Amino acid sequence: MKKLFFPRIGGFPFSNLLAVLINLAFAYIIYMITRVAFVLENWDLFGAGWGALTTSDLLAGSLRFDTAAIFYTHALWIVLMLLPVHLKERPWWHTLCKYIYVTVNTLAIFLNLSDAVYSRFTGRRTTATFFSEFSNEGNLGGILFTEILNHWYLLLLFLFLVAIMVLFYVKPASTHSSIQAFKQLCIKYYLINTLSLLLFIPLAIGGMRGGFTTAVRPITISNANQYVNSPTEAAIVLNTPFSLIRTIGKKPFTTPHYMTEAEMDALYSPLHSNNQAITRFNKKNVVVLIVESFGREYSGYFNNSRTHALTHSRTQYVSYTPFFDSLASHSLTFRYSFANGRKSIDGMPSILSSIPMFVEPFFTTPASLNDISGIAGLLADEGYSSAFFHGAENGSMGFQAFARTTGFQRYYGRDEYDADARFGGDNDFDGTWAIWDEPFLQYYALTMSDMKEPFVTAVFTASSHHPYQIPEHYRSCFPEGTLPIHKCIRYTDNALRRFFETASKQPWYNNTLFVITADHTNTTEKDEYRTSLGLFSVPIAIYDPSGELPRGMQPIVAQQIDIMPTLLSILGYEKPYIAFGKNLLDTTYSNNPVRPQGTALSTAEVNQNSEEAIKQSGNRGWAVNYCNGIYQYVEGNYLLQFDGQQSTALYNYVDDPLQKNNLLETQTIKQSDIQTIADCMTLRLKAIIQSYMIRMTTNHLIIRDGDLEK
Repeated sequence: MKKLFFPRIGGFPFSNLLAVLINLAFAYIIYMITRVAFVLENWDLFGAGWGALTTSDLLAGSLRFDTAAIFYTHALWIVLMLLPVHLKERPWWHTLCKYIYVTVNTLAIFLNLSDAVYSRFTGRRTTATFFSEFSNEGNLGGILFTEILNHWYLLLLFLFLVAIMVLFYVKPASTHSSIQAFKQLCIKYYLINTLSLLLFIPLAIGGMRGGFTTAVRPITISNANQYVNSPTEAAIVLNTPFSLIRTIGKKPFTTPHYMTEAEMDALYSPLHSNNQAITRFNKKNVVVLIVESFGREYSGYFNNSRTHALTHSRTQYVSYTPFFDSLASHSLTFRYSFANGRKSIDGMPSILSSIPMFVEPFFTTPASLNDISGIAGLLADEGYSSAFFHGAENGSMGFQAFARTTGFQRYYGRDEYDADARFGGDNDFDGTWAIWDEPFLQYYALTMSDMKEPFVTAVFTASSHHPYQIPEHYRSCFPEGTLPIHKCIRYTDNALRRFFETASKQPWYNNTLFVITADHTNTTEKDEYRTSLGLFSVPIAIYDPSGELPRGMQPIVAQQIDIMPTLLSILGYEKPYIAFGKNLLDTTYSNNPVRPQGTALSTAEVNQNSEEAIKQSGNRGWAVNYCNGIYQYVEGNYLLQFDGQQSTALYNYVDDPLQKNNLLETQTIKQSDIQTIADCMTLRLKAIIQSYMIRMTTNHLIIRDGDLEK
């Protein structure tokens, strides 16, 4: 009986390693049992869609997140078990290890089973924000006791699992009573334990990250979406310890109370409803090319077509994008266009779902499990087929998960490319990140020809990225520039040229809207692109081969989050939706400062100097981004910087592209007028921030009942 309840593993000196492996395997079983209990407890939420879920996806996702949680929580225990020190081979040491193991897994069982009840109220696994949300609640103890009584069967399961874990924990063999035997095996003991510990270190790191390749970012709760069909179902493959660990220390979204909601809505609302008379829905295909690191600095078209404020003459930039320059000159483009984030994981939500990055990347926050809309999901209701393409390892960067969440029906990654006999498979892999841009864009063009029209697709390229390599046979064609990335930009520009050559021969080409933009900027050499605003400078071009759209540079401030509402407007989409950006073709937007709530400010009360300062280049529109704790808001010719509490700077970024002259601190024009401009811009920015935070924290990113009645 004693051996049954307190088993030991013989085979010294291998017993420590064997004990670790067996007990880790038991931890996986415990996590899976609690997951089954979680699903059964919430079967009314998951049952309807269960048949559409794939068993292999559920198992793969569950094991991936369980592995991360288990290695996070068992790291200390593993080190203590495998430490190559013979003094640890005493009963008390392994009793201590057992208590550590039992404690961390008891906590994991409790959290997972508790969340089986709590998650039905939140629609997600509990994250670290739970502690701040309920920090001022004094009745949690009573609520917990009541729920234990109501869910007594979960309590019984908890006690059963803890008892089994205590009784069947496997201890390694002890050698304290056989010093002579230990001395004989001393070398083997140290060698085996040292090698075992060294082996577990990279395994633990890979397990915590969610993978071992350079293309894998540390997984977050949003990655769960790639294994399920809806954000709610992500809770199935997640586990609560992981959700807590990965959100601890992450600054959560908090709602500021700058103004009442009525005042906020009067200044800004992300609710879009088409009030124009729509004669017909124009079912053009939509193709969105998100080009890695394709900053506006590299384009001659965006730089040589304007007068440089520093020299008052037309500067000649070396262009690394000759094809794109030609295409942009025949496209609808925008004089000042900006990204809404600085990372790849910021670009995809901004471009495809009109969600900017504030404070933390949307992918890495609990809000990534909210119900969200996106251009693919909205157009699916109009009969569109959809697909997202990314030549990296499937699941890389969390793109597959987000694509599925936002409504894309198919995902084409490196696996799908390798399976297509028309192409070179892994011979076209760049060795670091993904399939080279040229072959993958060819694959993209031809695969779209197999899709049912109308379709909406997006591709995320990869070659214009560190370590800044291009295929061997192109190295003499695209020489080094003044920055290492320049040859990659040249290569990718040529890949775009070849893509459009192939696309133009396809039957769907003339009935397609093409959008070309970048996820973010990269290394720069021009001073005006190194400023806090310049670092967000990306091109936005909308190309319509049919010629129905206006062409040329428009005097409009544009941003990534404007792409979705603009495309929907061009198509004649009538239904209401949520998007934080604006329709760039809406000519009703005024350059005049937003009227501060509660004042009688009018255009007549803003003197001629400040009015002309706002309008001097004819720019209209606005953009917003977040840079190292500072919100940046562009309106007309002005850039406002705001730290969340007060405005810290105001620049005329057109005349002062290096952002050297903070107008809040100088007397360039009448100071009262500058303050009026700053106050007006601050009010609108506050409304944008507050609206964003409210919707993130209340899961209000899609149209709800009552939205249209406000």
